[in-house]
Amino acid sequence: MPAVALVLVCCLSGVQLAGLQVRLQDAAATSARSLARDESVARVARTASALVGSARVTSQRHDDLVCAQVSAPARNALLGLLPITLSASSCALAGGGAELVEYP
Repeated sequence: MPAVALVLVCCLSGVQLAGLQVRLQDAAATSARSLARDESVARVARTASALVGSARVTSQRHDDLVCAQVSAPARNALLGLLPITLSASSCALAGGGAELVEYP
């Protein structure tokens, strides 16, 4: 019976981690788009924290791209025995738009 409980805990932790990863990816995409529209870093951090509690946002600029990485600790993974931190990143075009390119 203890083996069944251990397998159940592992499965439930996996589902929890997958859900957190999806929320982190959503927060990273939202943060990248907001930073590309020149919103303040404080506002972007508040939005990411609203989507994922205890989220940490970092950003970088690469030419015309603005990239955001959001990370957060998985607090209850495997009953809190393993210190797991998940992260996700996303990039957006600076300025929030794209140029219209015409080909002859």
